[in-house]
Amino acid sequence: MVASTAEKRTPSLALIPWTPERANRALPLVRRIVADLVACHGEWQDAVSAFEYATTRSSADKPDPDAERLQKHALVKAAEVQGFVSELKELGIECRSVETGLVDFPGELDGRPVHFCWQHGEETVSHWHDVGAGFSGRQPLPDSVLHQP
Repeated sequence: MVASTAEKRTPSLALIPWTPERANRALPLVRRIVADLVACHGEWQDAVSAFEYATTRSSADKPDPDAERLQKHALVKAAEVQGFVSELKELGIECRSVETGLVDFPGELDGRPVHFCWQHGEETVSHWHDVGAGFSGRQPLPDSVLHQP
């Protein structure tokens, strides 16, 4: 199928730089994805622990019958975690921590590339950091950015 001229000219949403306003408008969807991601990550950790415990009861001549089932369950959970990370990536959002639900929205502030960051449980996207700084360089957005018309 050939894309129409309009489709060719319309940039992917993932390529449009995020603004704090746009990121906050997307939060209802992002919250749901991240909540599912964090919960599923916990389930994956539990599944891996159960599998590892089952393998300690196994030997080459007497495998634990639960080990294979538990391994499959852990692999299913890992695929689900990856699916949630991929959903965020399709939106142009970078997942920084599946454990805490930390995500970055690539954008610009005062003409330079930055990441607007949000963590599961926070009310709004209200922090940013330089691209190379990461969470340790996180700082509150200036009031002038937060209260733009």
